Amino acid sequence: MTGLDQLSAAQIAAGVAAGDFSAAEVAQASLSAVDAREPEVQAFLEISADLALAAARETDGRRARGEGLGPLAGVPVAFKDNMHLVGTHTTCASRMLEGYGSTFTATCVQRLLDAGATPVGKANMDEFAFGSSTESSAFHRTNNPWDTERVPGGSSGGSAAAVAAGEVTLSLGSDTGGSIRQPASLCGVVGMKPTYGAVSRYGVVAFGSSLDQVGPFGRRVEDVALAMNALVSPGRDPLDSTSQDCPVDFLERLEEPIEGRTVGVVPALLEAEGLADEVRRGIEVARAALEDQGARIVEVELPNIASAIAAYYVIAPCEAFSNLARFDGVRYGYQEQGCATLAEQTSLSRAHGFGEEAKRRQMLGAYLLSSGTYDRYYYPAQQVRTLITQDYVAAYQRCDVILMPASPRTAFKFGEISDPTQMYASDMFTISSNIAGNGGVSVPLGLGEDSGLPISAQLQGPAFRDRQLLSFARALERGVDAGLGLGQGAPVAPAFAGKGGDLR
Repeated sequence: MTGLDQLSAAQIAAGVAAGDFSAAEVAQASLSAVDAREPEVQAFLEISADLALAAARETDGRRARGEGLGPLAGVPVAFKDNMHLVGTHTTCASRMLEGYGSTFTATCVQRLLDAGATPVGKANMDEFAFGSSTESSAFHRTNNPWDTERVPGGSSGGSAAAVAAGEVTLSLGSDTGGSIRQPASLCGVVGMKPTYGAVSRYGVVAFGSSLDQVGPFGRRVEDVALAMNALVSPGRDPLDSTSQDCPVDFLERLEEPIEGRTVGVVPALLEAEGLADEVRRGIEVARAALEDQGARIVEVELPNIASAIAAYYVIAPCEAFSNLARFDGVRYGYQEQGCATLAEQTSLSRAHGFGEEAKRRQMLGAYLLSSGTYDRYYYPAQQVRTLITQDYVAAYQRCDVILMPASPRTAFKFGEISDPTQMYASDMFTISSNIAGNGGVSVPLGLGEDSGLPISAQLQGPAFRDRQLLSFARALERGVDAGLGLGQGAPVAPAFAGKGGDLR
C-alpha cells in the first residue's frame, strides 16, 4: 500500500484531478498521519482540521462541477507560525502573541491556497525565528523524525519535521540566515530560500526585513518547484514593496541536462573549523554526482565570507529590535496586570512575554543602534555586506552555481549546544546568501556513515536565477536516485488508500 509519505505533490494533484481519490481522502489521511506522529514529533502548534476539510471539500466540489483545479489541488500543506492565516492563531511560538488570532492571510499562504492546497496547520518554530534548533519555542520543542532525541534545526524546524515525518507533503518556512536550508538538511528534505524579493513577505511577521525570505519544503525537488510556481504567481505583490515579478515556470527546465555547465566550489569552506568529516565527504559525493552528469567543477573564491556571521549578527539584531518594538502588550499579546503606570505595564509585558533569546537579540540590537556604537558596528557591517555581495557577483562570472555544505554537522542532541555563539555557527554556510540576497537550496544526499543521520548539500545561485538553481538541484537529486549519494531512507508515515484501492 502506497502511503501519503510516498506520494509527491504532483502525484496527489494529478490523482485528485483524475478522480483516483478525493481531496477529502487526502486531507483525512494527512490528519490521521498527524494524529499518529505528533506525539513523537510535535511539529505543529495548531492543527486546522476544519479549514483543511473545508478546503478539500471545495476542491472536490470544483472537480464535480467540471471546473479547473489548481496545480496543488488537494496537497496537504503546513505553514510556519509566523505566517498569518484567517481562522488560525499566529503566535511566532512566543508567549508575547499567545492566543492571537490572525485577522488576515499572508500573500504566500493565500497563493498556495489559491493553487488548491489543503491547510493542515501551523508549524512550530524558534520564538520569532530566533534560533537554529526550535528549542526556543515558548510552547514545546519539535523533535527530529529521524531521532526524536535530536533537534530538527531551526528556526523553521516544525515545517521541516512535518514534511520529513510524512504529516504533510509541502510546507512553508522563512529564512533569515539559513532557517529553511539548515533544518531541511537536518531532517533530510529539500528546502529552498528563493532570491530576496521573489516571494511576497506581506503577512509574515518580520524578523530582519532586509534578510527575510519565504520558501518551501518538500521531499522532492519537483514538489519545491511546484510550490515556487504558486508562490510567484500571479506576479509582484503590491502589498510588499520588496516584491518583484518572477515570470518563470520552475518546472519548465527542471529536467534540463547540466552537461557543460559550471559548478563552483570554495576550497576554504571545506576546511572550515567545525565542519564534520562526514559532511565534508558528503560534499565530495555531491561534486562527483554533478561531474558524472557532465558538469564542470571550478574553484572560486568568496574572500569575505568568513565575515558573514559577524556582519549578520550586527544587521539582524538591529532589524529585529526595530521590528519587535511594536509588541508592547497594549493592543494585543501578553499583557502584565496590576501595574501602576503604562510604562511599567509595557516594560513588564515585554520582560515576561519574550523568551531569553528574543530578549538577547533585541538588547543587542538596541546597543548596536545606540549613539556612538552605530558608527563602530552597524555601518561597517553594511560595508562588509557590500563586499560579500560583490564577491558573489565575481564568483558567478565563473560558474552557474556554487556547491557547499548546508549545515556544518548532522542533527545534534537537545541541550548539546548551550553557548549562543556556538548555536549561531550552525548557520555558517547559509548566512552569506541572505546577506547578498541570492537563492539557495538544500538537497538531501542520504545518511552519514558516522551518525546515520541525514546529510545534505547546498547549492547557491545568482539573484533571480532560481529556476536554474532548481535544475541543478534536480540534477543532484537524479545522481542520488541513481545511487551516487550516501544511501537513502525516510521516516515512515501511515499509509492510506483511496476508493479505487492503493494510491499509486
